[in-house]
Amino acid sequence: MIILVLALAIGVLIGLVTNVAVPQEVLTYLGVAVLAALDSCFGGVRASLEGDFDDRVFLVGFVANTLVAALIVFLGDSIGVPELYLAAVVAFGVRLFNNLGAIRHLALKKVGWE
Repeated sequence: MIILVLALAIGVLIGLVTNVAVPQEVLTYLGVAVLAALDSCFGGVRASLEGDFDDRVFLVGFVANTLVAALIVFLGDSIGVPELYLAAVVAFGVRLFNNLGAIRHLALKKVGWE
């Protein structure tokens, strides 16, 4: 779990330090992909706190979530419904907040505050 948090922190730091221009056409793809990746990361932290973390499951889920999110955005753009990306945003957003709630409960339980 420490490696996961460290890798996430290093990635965020590199993103903040470098000045990379992202083309306007891919901003929606990038936003949804980042949300899907964050969902996978928080799911991995939750699984680790529950003692059920499997690195292969995490990796496959990370890649699959990111690809499905990008596919939803691409499909929406292709059929003329650019707002279809909102389905991915809502789905991954709900999962992300569910994972955060579970992480909070598990962390409080570990510390003995719950």
